Amino acid sequence: MLEQWTAAWKARHAARIAAWHAGRRAYVGRFAPSPTGPLHAGSLVAALASWLDARAHGGRWLVRMEDLDPPRTVPGAADDILATLAAGGLAWDGEVMVQSTRGAAYQAAFDRLASQGRVYACACTRKEIADSVTNLRERRFGRELVYPGTCRGGVAPGRAPRAWRLRVGEAAISFADLLQGPQHQELGREVGDFVLKRADGLWPYQLAVVVDDAEQGVTHVVRGADLLDSTPRQILLQGLLGYPTPEYAHLDVLTDDSGEKLSKQTGAAAVTAENAGTALAEAARFLFSRHG
Repeated sequence: MLEQWTAAWKARHAARIAAWHAGRRAYVGRFAPSPTGPLHAGSLVAALASWLDARAHGGRWLVRMEDLDPPRTVPGAADDILATLAAGGLAWDGEVMVQSTRGAAYQAAFDRLASQGRVYACACTRKEIADSVTNLRERRFGRELVYPGTCRGGVAPGRAPRAWRLRVGEAAISFADLLQGPQHQELGREVGDFVLKRADGLWPYQLAVVVDDAEQGVTHVVRGADLLDSTPRQILLQGLLGYPTPEYAHLDVLTDDSGEKLSKQTGAAAVTAENAGTALAEAARFLFSRHG
């Protein structure tokens, strides 16, 4: 079935695949799950879509484990995820990158940003940010908290840094998503200065994903639309660090009957090596009904 799905994906996206090949560029895609448990139906849709897009382009498909949050990482989950992908025929190319081993690379990127005067210490708690005047409206509508810049001029005497943030300034990012169309975000107004490093030394997703995509030469990122809003932050970091910006394609998110995103947090059923074939067929039905 994978061969048929690949052919169907290639036919559906023939124009952009042909345009990519006309530029004589090599394609590199990736799937980057967090090993906080087994795969679920939503993550399998992303895995299948990124695999199909890579194979339809005749490119490489990489797998990366995003295990940056030790308290949430489940022992054995990474191996289970790889076994499930293999059982479904979603073979990857090269070694699996593991983010927990990449601290030196993230520190080097952080230091480069700091040398540009883009990094500052922040002592604010989440509650303090939520209680700020800037966030009253955002809280009312359930939107992401916008950092009000409280520590931008320096940490108040007697307080210790809880994180280090990137100075966003007046950055505005526009890009064309391959599936969702034109996107635009005013980072200063809609996001604010975001965290680059936590006081406990853990690295946030935004910096790590940018560094790893650049090192692995990723040209296309195919993932769920729940990550669409974070893409401008990544594009900003790519520009500051001198990295190329990949093509982005954000998939419609698989939801349950109540319209809630299927995830581990919402109790989505596990996909295992034993049921991988059936789960892949269901993922393909959803994927082609929306994007194929």
